[in-house]
Amino acid sequence: MPMNTNLVAIKSRGESPTSRINRRALLFHSSSAIFASTVAAAALAEPRLERAASNKLRALIEAHVAAYAKLGKAVRETGCSSRDYDKADREEERALLAICAYPAVIEGDRLAKARYLLEIEARGELDLPEQMQALLRSTMLKT
Repeated sequence: MPMNTNLVAIKSRGESPTSRINRRALLFHSSSAIFASTVAAAALAEPRLERAASNKLRALIEAHVAAYAKLGKAVRETGCSSRDYDKADREEERALLAICAYPAVIEGDRLAKARYLLEIEARGELDLPEQMQALLRSTMLKT
């Protein structure tokens, strides 16, 4: 019953039932969140060398984009039963396998590789056992 008398006393003074400590804690935590999000936004806005993908990985991704476009062109022009399609399909597979096998050591490479492969996976095209094996092996340290 003491809680009820406290609640009645708070309401009789015209205050809300929330305590001042909770409001202070809320203000403290919300200002901390604003500060943290501001710092994070500033850090992401600054171009940092370790956030940039290496030239090697960018070249591999560009090669895959080109191979994928060539495969799409072969499908549109000749269908899936020509030598051009078979060649373009093998080139696209090799280019994607090269990205999967690339050892992304720096932060920028890890982010770029993950983002790109997630896009490929979202299309349902990261499904070969060789791709998964190459991806897993690329995370292992070479000794």
